[in-house]
Amino acid sequence: MEYITLSKEAEVSFIEKKSEFIGHAAPVKTEEAAMEFINKIRKRYGDATHNCYAYMLANGSARYSDDGEPQGTAGVPILSVIQKGGFTDAVIVVTRYFGGILLGAGGLVRAYSASARDAVAAAKIVTYAEYTEFNVLCSYSDYQKLIPVISQLGVKEDASEFTDTVSLSLAAKPDVFRLFCDKIAEMGAGRITVTETGKRFSE
Repeated sequence: MEYITLSKEAEVSFIEKKSEFIGHAAPVKTEEAAMEFINKIRKRYGDATHNCYAYMLANGSARYSDDGEPQGTAGVPILSVIQKGGFTDAVIVVTRYFGGILLGAGGLVRAYSASARDAVAAAKIVTYAEYTEFNVLCSYSDYQKLIPVISQLGVKEDASEFTDTVSLSLAAKPDVFRLFCDKIAEMGAGRITVTETGKRFSE
């Protein structure tokens, strides 16, 4: 299972026929977080002519606003950038300072789309894969045998503790985790304990 979103918050701007368009993009997990980001931009750019936005979450929730621009010329084009980009859990706000020259409906769609795309490019789309987190408890001699297995399978080692035994906090993609467990069963003869502890998304 993969999860595609934005890696960070970003802001870019450009001028189109004397109007300034400032695109803002950020990863968010909830509608509350999305609205908090939108309101932050609205407050920061309170003197702007428009602060149009769109967001879409992994659960399917989506919302957009033209904020006074002609219907369909701002919010929908911004949302379309998210949909076509194939990512979720993201919010985009495009701030416009009107420069006195009308762009027309087509010009507005192009400008808002371009500003949203620029903001996404700056924020960078990142793909996270699902990982199974687990703990391994073993002896020092078994740990020496585990080292090459961990390396060969590409298992992530989050933490390790060496006392009278070795305790490892590891993470692997679900299919790799199953393969790791099979190998442990072959070599451990019941001496090595594997306990699944959770799930996470990671690069």
